[in-house]
Amino acid sequence: MTGVTLSNVIKKYGETQVIHGIDLEIEDGEFCVFVGPSGCGKSTLLRMVAGLEETTGGTIEIGPRDVTHMDPAERGVAMVFQTYALYPHMTVAENMGFGLKMNRHPKDEIAAKVAEASRVLKLDDYLTRKPKALSGGQRQRVAIGRAIVRGPDVFLFDEPLSNLDAELRVEMRVEIARLHNEIGATMIYVTHDQVEAMTLADKIVVLRAGRIEQVGRPLDLYNDPDNQFVAGFIGSPAMNFFPAVAGGGGVQVPGLGDMTLPPPLSAPATGPVTVGVRPQQLRLAEGDTHKVDISEQLGGVAYHYLIAGDGSRVTVEAHDQSAPKSGAMVGLTVDPENALFFDAETGARLR
Repeated sequence: MTGVTLSNVIKKYGETQVIHGIDLEIEDGEFCVFVGPSGCGKSTLLRMVAGLEETTGGTIEIGPRDVTHMDPAERGVAMVFQTYALYPHMTVAENMGFGLKMNRHPKDEIAAKVAEASRVLKLDDYLTRKPKALSGGQRQRVAIGRAIVRGPDVFLFDEPLSNLDAELRVEMRVEIARLHNEIGATMIYVTHDQVEAMTLADKIVVLRAGRIEQVGRPLDLYNDPDNQFVAGFIGSPAMNFFPAVAGGGGVQVPGLGDMTLPPPLSAPATGPVTVGVRPQQLRLAEGDTHKVDISEQLGGVAYHYLIAGDGSRVTVEAHDQSAPKSGAMVGLTVDPENALFFDAETGARLR
């Protein structure tokens, strides 16, 4: 087991630069998730670690070795892709052991490693089946098993659950978390789904346009984002943002029914700011400041979508089974301590 260190890593395609000087340290045995919107560079960065993309500048180290210009086979990594890429004419056991067979490992060693991977992934009952007889989740487990038998220093996952339906995604998310707990290997996982990032990661790396916006533990990013982009990307449903105005010793928020909030120390004395409040931290109340657009009742949780007097859209999460009717007028309350403040122009956090 070894960590991964990226130092001023750059990637260019001709004159177009897509990765801009990434510095990152992933500890031995850590589960690190790259997350961000489509096109942010997360898969490109993963493929650079794997050696599938050439590194234009900077260095990549796996453990004590500089692997920047090594072939993929020499890096000690195994990659699980979005597509399973299983051989349809081979059984599960043959698919899992094929890489070792091609490298002329002894049959007894291959059988032992396939058996151990099968035990970890609960595939013992499927070893003689071919891929067409497996579900999507089982096929992805076989692809993960193929990576395990290689005994890599680092596991790389490139959106491995995106082809699965919602139920299987949850099931496989739990499987991957359990796998990490059992084998303790260093894992780097790419996803655009922040729920996967929050539930799987020891460390989240939030990327935007080829740059790191913030690195930290899931709850640190949720509770203490550095900027508006991270605040809006981490958390489901997404954080509500309201244009607001500082002045007179307070911050007036029209989208919250002209509520006045105490400003942070770094807020301007006067002028525009942005206020962020998570849907979980808002409460419906008596009043007529917001019109109910739609309410979604899911049983244990409900989502209310409101329209403020200034046209702002507001999402409120509630944990009861009462839902106001569409078109009804309601009020909102929020604990001022739960409001976050951002620079209206740069999006930087005001603390």
